Amino acid sequence: MLSGVAETVLRRDRIIVLSSLTVITALSWAYVSYLASGMQDMDVVATEMAMPQMQAWGVTDFALTFVMWAVMMVAMMTPSAAPMILMFAGVNRRRQKQQVPYVPTSVFLLGYLVVWAAFSVLATAAQWGLHAVSLLSPMMVSTSPVLGGILLLIAGIYQWTPLKHACLSKCRSPLGFVLNEWREGRWGAFLMGLKHGSYCTGCCWSLMALLFVAGVMNLLWVAAIAGFILLEKVAPAGHRMGQAAGVLMVAGGVVLLGLTLWGGIQPEMNTGTESEPGMESEPGMGSM
Repeated sequence: MLSGVAETVLRRDRIIVLSSLTVITALSWAYVSYLASGMQDMDVVATEMAMPQMQAWGVTDFALTFVMWAVMMVAMMTPSAAPMILMFAGVNRRRQKQQVPYVPTSVFLLGYLVVWAAFSVLATAAQWGLHAVSLLSPMMVSTSPVLGGILLLIAGIYQWTPLKHACLSKCRSPLGFVLNEWREGRWGAFLMGLKHGSYCTGCCWSLMALLFVAGVMNLLWVAAIAGFILLEKVAPAGHRMGQAAGVLMVAGGVVLLGLTLWGGIQPEMNTGTESEPGMESEPGMGSM
């Protein structure tokens, strides 16, 4: 009888946690979609109030951009963190039967999101810097093929590094994380969230940098990266899939840089070639 009641409580908790995560994710995507649609018409007053402008930034512009990044990180990362959050909720509820004080799952989630908020500060600073040197378009897309190629190379190479493998392994094993990193109490749950968020940031920071390649406000690109992160963490062959994607990123970066270099050489070659006929028609040559 008691076992049946416990299972009912666990099932109810899972439904509540999943529903809450779904609402949080949906609201975050709705906000990001609102900003993206507003970018198509920069004359909309409400959007201008919610987005940084293209002239020199002030404190307000930095704050608005930070909010944009923070909400986007919630939209992109909450689904891939769901298995870990559900694992925490389930273990926490089972431990309550041992007279251990219950800690709300929201405390763990808060710690996790604090790490991504810190990452959002760095992403905002990076965008500010790129904006200052005119390397971003109004749609927040890199205007430099060289920058895009370098970001692809960095992301692709990082997919094969030991640090990436170590962080991804932690993200792919919620049970292992709970067994090795469990901390008691609310502060302990918050620290667990911070640590898991740090592993996820270490796993995904280079993929987030790719947002600058095709557009921070390109919803298809944002959704594609979020989907890839989810598959990399939960698919059976997620690690191998990530390495294969790394090869493609490196290839894309090499091609982009190669085309840029070739495009820079071509005008010089054409200029040199076109100057040769002109030498034959210098003033005075025709009268000789």
